Amino acid sequence: MQRVVIGKDHVLVAEMIGKGGEGEVYTIQGRKGEAVKVYNTNLRSKREKKVRAMVDARFSSQTNLVAYPSEIVSDNAGNFLGFTMHLFPGYRPLHELYSPKSRQRHFPKADYRFLIRAALNLARAVGEVHQIGSVIGDLNHSGVLVAQDATVALIDADSFQFRLKGIPYPCYVGVPEFTPPELHGKSFASVERTIDHDSFGLAVAIFHLLFMGRHPYSGRYTGPEISMSEAIAQNRFAFSLTRQTQTQTTPPPGALTLDMFPDAVVQAFEQAFGMKPGARPNAKSWIHVLKILENSINHCSKIKTHYYPSKARGCVWCKLAQNNAFDMFPDLESVLSNISSDTRGTENSIKEILAFNFPTAADLLPPISTLNIKYHPLQNTRCGKSKYTLLGILMMAGAAIGFFYAAQLFFVWIGFAVWGYTFFSDSKANPSIFLDAYRQSDIRVQQELDAFLQRNGLIEIVKIRRDLDIAISAYSGHDALLIHDLAILNSNRETRQLMAFLDSFPIRQANISGIGPAKTATLISFGIETAADINRIAVLQVPGFGQVMTSRLTSWRREKEAKFKYNLTRNAQDTADEIALRGQYTAKKAKLENTIRNGLGALKNAKSLLASLPKKAIEDSALFNVLAARAQAQHDLIELGIPVPPSSVTLSVALPQQPVIQTSRSSGTANISSGNATLSVPSCPMCGSLMLLRSGKYGKFWGCSHYPRCRGTRK
Repeated sequence: MQRVVIGKDHVLVAEMIGKGGEGEVYTIQGRKGEAVKVYNTNLRSKREKKVRAMVDARFSSQTNLVAYPSEIVSDNAGNFLGFTMHLFPGYRPLHELYSPKSRQRHFPKADYRFLIRAALNLARAVGEVHQIGSVIGDLNHSGVLVAQDATVALIDADSFQFRLKGIPYPCYVGVPEFTPPELHGKSFASVERTIDHDSFGLAVAIFHLLFMGRHPYSGRYTGPEISMSEAIAQNRFAFSLTRQTQTQTTPPPGALTLDMFPDAVVQAFEQAFGMKPGARPNAKSWIHVLKILENSINHCSKIKTHYYPSKARGCVWCKLAQNNAFDMFPDLESVLSNISSDTRGTENSIKEILAFNFPTAADLLPPISTLNIKYHPLQNTRCGKSKYTLLGILMMAGAAIGFFYAAQLFFVWIGFAVWGYTFFSDSKANPSIFLDAYRQSDIRVQQELDAFLQRNGLIEIVKIRRDLDIAISAYSGHDALLIHDLAILNSNRETRQLMAFLDSFPIRQANISGIGPAKTATLISFGIETAADINRIAVLQVPGFGQVMTSRLTSWRREKEAKFKYNLTRNAQDTADEIALRGQYTAKKAKLENTIRNGLGALKNAKSLLASLPKKAIEDSALFNVLAARAQAQHDLIELGIPVPPSSVTLSVALPQQPVIQTSRSSGTANISSGNATLSVPSCPMCGSLMLLRSGKYGKFWGCSHYPRCRGTRK
């Protein structure tokens, strides 16, 4: 331990808790809640004047949200070493909150409301710095810490810009991906930072939080390949709704979009990343905007940990989980003991539902005999038809007699015979005209029946019955699918261990030549956060990553993978994974049981309505008119001796047959049957999950259903 002097006290620095390019940070023995930063020897003379000015200004006493220098630290000879500052134990870097994988590791209980609250607290902390008279200058995620209650603290305050007694103390550092467009390409030593510059960095940090680690300028540019610094300098805000034509840039795949948020949030981001630096919202404005967002959050009806922006038209986290099998905010409290089940009650409910006498179209539509229809005469009546038929026959007979008695006038008799045949053939009715008339009237009956059902509230009952059919089908196959997934879980232990091992190596902490903070931010924006996410195909799709950079990343992954050792012994992770899987299935089963039992109650409540519908159908004038028209068309067909086609009018309450999955571990395939069709679906060679048929650059291929968490493919 090293002995230092703080004021007049000689103290010992204890555990080193941080190390950076400027120096080291230690706890102080006997001083709880304080830390000391000791600069590297070559920087002490350069930092001393500014640190002493900060201590003299007493910034540390004006806020408890910022680790301002509070006292000077020196050695026994009085030489400047560094300073003391407030310590924030248990706080984590901001990027560990907004990056999805690290959030689940370090903030397992955080939901989307937590991220909004952290953004609010960040804006408050930045606002306090500005009220004191400082400018952060180098506002970036490394200088922001977050606690488990979403409170925020700012560190690295010794780099902040301020003035004391007319003397400027500038900020000489900056991170490219948090630097505003107007400062790109300029030397920080020659620029005086402003609140507008901080407002840009604040907006980037808030955007990271709300958009799951995506960078606002990381997207797909339609022009020549550019770096993130160039994209920022050229004002190419990838998520803009108002400047899409100018930016020519689109968000990364799978990202949230700006139109999912309230108008106040949209306007704030458009201004923050727009063309006018002076229009950027400051910290106070962001507090107002984020409160609007906080008050407009919706709660998912399926997953209790899913909260999402109200304008998103449904739970975005459920949709993303369906697409890539990664839940941004999983419900980690779903355990078996907390979920009740009533198997006997559910089975009895299913029997009642299947036996429920649901009406058919024939039950609802009144019989023709009860309609008292007065049929109109057929346009070509039998009488008229007989008259023309008799005339034609007489003319053809007269022509035959003429041939017999006056053959020399054969040309007259031929014309007379043709004329008579015309009368005879014209008397025959065209069946297609009458059949078309019947079919069209049948279609109108179906349309009016649908409208009748809508008017009388039966559509909702039909929907309930359809949902029940789905729930019953899923409930019946629940146990078989659980056994199947447990078998897969057991068979892919090595792959799961490997992926968990690789997930412990964040790209942000990697030291890969040519891949600095800006390129790292781009990778994370495209869903590549750890070594487990790296594969050649995925990396090559990220803007700015060609063959060289891709090879460096894949080599880094192989280096980490070479250190992996498979543990054959069942461990705590296996138990946790099995409990989580069983918990998910138990939760699904409980929801299915509730759906089935509640649905039966809804059907029972609808009995009186169903019983009254036949009488209402008879009294419904619109339905009567189309039924009468169809009866007339049917009458015409019968009069003409044309067979009446069967009616296509239905009241369909059953969905197509639900797919039945039969798995075969030995063949690595699953046969999915629906109706008369059977599709052989392979299992993923990496994790054993079912695969989906996808389209790629080189045609169709099988891809893992858990993509991008697993990137297994088959031809």
